[in-house]
Amino acid sequence: MNILGISAFYHDSAACLVQDGKIVAAAQEERFTRKKQDFSFPAHAVKYCLEERGITSDDLDYVAFYDKPFIKFERILETYLAFAPLGINSFLKAIPLWIKQKLWMKENIKSDLNYEGKIIFPEHHESHAASAFFASPYQEAAFLTVDGVGEWATSSFGVGKDNEIHIHNEMHFPHSLGLLYSAFTYYTGFKVNSGEYKVMGLAPYGEPKYKDVILSELMDLKEDGSFKLNMKYFNYCVGLTMTNKRFDKLLGGPPRKPESRVTQREMDLARSVQEVTEEVILRMARHIHKVTGQKRLCLAGGVALNCVANGRLLREGPFEDIWVQPAAGDAGGALGAALFTWYQYLGNTRKVDEGRSMQGGSYLGPAYDDNAIEEYLKRNDLPYKKLEKNEMPSRIADLVADEKVIGWFQGRMEFGPRALGGRSIIGDARSPKMQETMNLKIKFRESFRPFAPTVLKEKVSDYFEIDRESPYMLLVAPVKEQVRRQMTPEEEKLFGIDKLNIVRSTIPAVTHVDYSARLQTVNREDNPLYHQMISQLDEKHGCPVIINTSFNVRGEPIVCSPEDAYLCFMRTKMDYLILGNYLLDKREQKELEGDSDWRKEFDLD
Repeated sequence: MNILGISAFYHDSAACLVQDGKIVAAAQEERFTRKKQDFSFPAHAVKYCLEERGITSDDLDYVAFYDKPFIKFERILETYLAFAPLGINSFLKAIPLWIKQKLWMKENIKSDLNYEGKIIFPEHHESHAASAFFASPYQEAAFLTVDGVGEWATSSFGVGKDNEIHIHNEMHFPHSLGLLYSAFTYYTGFKVNSGEYKVMGLAPYGEPKYKDVILSELMDLKEDGSFKLNMKYFNYCVGLTMTNKRFDKLLGGPPRKPESRVTQREMDLARSVQEVTEEVILRMARHIHKVTGQKRLCLAGGVALNCVANGRLLREGPFEDIWVQPAAGDAGGALGAALFTWYQYLGNTRKVDEGRSMQGGSYLGPAYDDNAIEEYLKRNDLPYKKLEKNEMPSRIADLVADEKVIGWFQGRMEFGPRALGGRSIIGDARSPKMQETMNLKIKFRESFRPFAPTVLKEKVSDYFEIDRESPYMLLVAPVKEQVRRQMTPEEEKLFGIDKLNIVRSTIPAVTHVDYSARLQTVNREDNPLYHQMISQLDEKHGCPVIINTSFNVRGEPIVCSPEDAYLCFMRTKMDYLILGNYLLDKREQKELEGDSDWRKEFDLD
C-alpha cells in the first residue's frame, strides 16, 4: 500500500511516501527549487518520492494532507473579525490567496497529482503528534507538540500507544510559545521562521535581563506550563509585524534593523526569551508526566527544534528518555500525516524495535551513485581524482586533520533541517580558528553562531556529558570537564561577544561559549561511510569528533544534487569536495563564469 503525505502553503513544504508502513522517501520542496523554505505545492518532492519507488500517482492508495484548511480559514476569519477594523491591510493580503488556492486543497491535490483516490486531512497537531510517536522507538509514550499555530492549536499533549494517538489537551491561538519566540526573533532583527536558530545561538553571550519583564508583562505562566500572552504588546493577529510600539516601549527601543550590528542588548534579549522557553517546556513536561504517568516523551512542532531546551529536558525533566522528530517543523507534518493514515485511520498493527526508531538516520532523500556523479563531472569537464572505496575514508580523515574544509556529499540526502553526514561541510574540531573561518569564509554568516560536532556513538561519553545517542543533532550537552581548558582570570571576566575567540577545550571549534555543544552521534548501522571516516580520524589522529555543518551558504537550502554541491563548493573558500568517491581540489578548478554578482554579494573577490 502506498500513502503519500503532503505539507504545503505555509513554510517548508514537503512530501513523504510510506509504503506498507515503512517510510521509504521524504524531502522538502526547497531542496529541488533552491528557494529557501519554499511553501508552494511540493511538486518536485512528490515526483522524487514516487520515482524513488518506481511508482506513479495511479499507484497511490491514499494521500494525506497535514492539516484542515477550512478550520484554519475559520481561525483567520474569526481573528480578523475580532480585531476589525484593525488589520485591514493584512486581511487584504491574506484572503485572496485563500480564496484562489488554499480553500480548494482537495481539488488542487487531485489536479496537481492527477489523482482520484481518497484524501485524508488530519489536524495540524495530530500530524505533528503522529510524526513524533509513530516514528519513535517506543511502543507507548507521552507526546508534546509545540509550534507557532496550526488550525487553532499552538501546543498539545497526549499519549500514543501501539497504533493510536490521543490528544488530551491543547493550548489555542493567539497564546503560543512558538509565536513568542518568533516575536523576539523579529525584534532582534532576524527573519521569522528561519532566524530562531540564531536567537538560540546568541543566547549564551547575554544575560537574562528581560526574563522578569517577559514573565510579568508579556505572559501569565501557570505551574502546568499553560499561559496567556498579553496581546496588547503583539501585532501578529492583525498586522504585518510580530510586535508593536508598546512592545518597543516596554523593552526600551525599536527592533534591531536586519543586517545591522548585533549589540549586547540583542544578546540579553535572546538569553531572556531562551530561558523563558526552557522554563515553559520543563513545566509542560512535568505536568504531562504527572497526568499521563508515562516514562518516555516524544516531541514535534517547530519549538521541538530548540535543542538547548531539549537538552535541559533530558537532563532535568521527569522522563527517563525523550525522542524528538528530526523534521519537527512543518515539513515533518507530511510524514506524520502519512503515518497517521497507515496506523490510526487504517488500523494497521505497529510493533517497534525498542531503541531503534523507524526513521533510521533520517536519510530519506535522493542519492546519486558514482555513475551519475562521474557523468556530471565529465560533462562539465571538471578536474577530479577518483579514489578507491577503501581509500576514501582515510584520505578524507587526513585532509580534516590537515585543517582543510571539505564538502561531504554521500548517499541519501537528510530529511529535516539538519545535515547529518549526507550533505555536510566538515572540518577539524580541534582547530581554534575553524569556527571563524567556516562562519565567515564558507557559510557567510554571523561570527557568533556555533558549529555542531559529529562524534562516534561509542565515544560520545568521552567528550560530552551525555549517556545516549543524539543521531539528529537535536540535543545540546555540556562538554566534559576533562576536555575543557582552564580559563585565566582575565578570560573569565570577558563579557558578551568578547567571549567568542577564547579556546575553551581540546575541541574548541565545536565548544560554545557556555561549554555546550549541539551534538550528533553517528553509528555504523545508519551511516557506515561517515562512521568509517571519523573512525579513521580517531585511529590515525586521535580524535573521534569533527565539525559538521550543513552543506549550504546563508540564505540557501542545503544542497541536493552534485551540481548544487559543486556550485556551493566553488562559491566559497572550501578546500576540497568529495562527491561519492570523486575528490575535487579547489586549486585545480576553473573559476565559474558569470558568477561575479554572486561573488560581489558575499565579498569574495
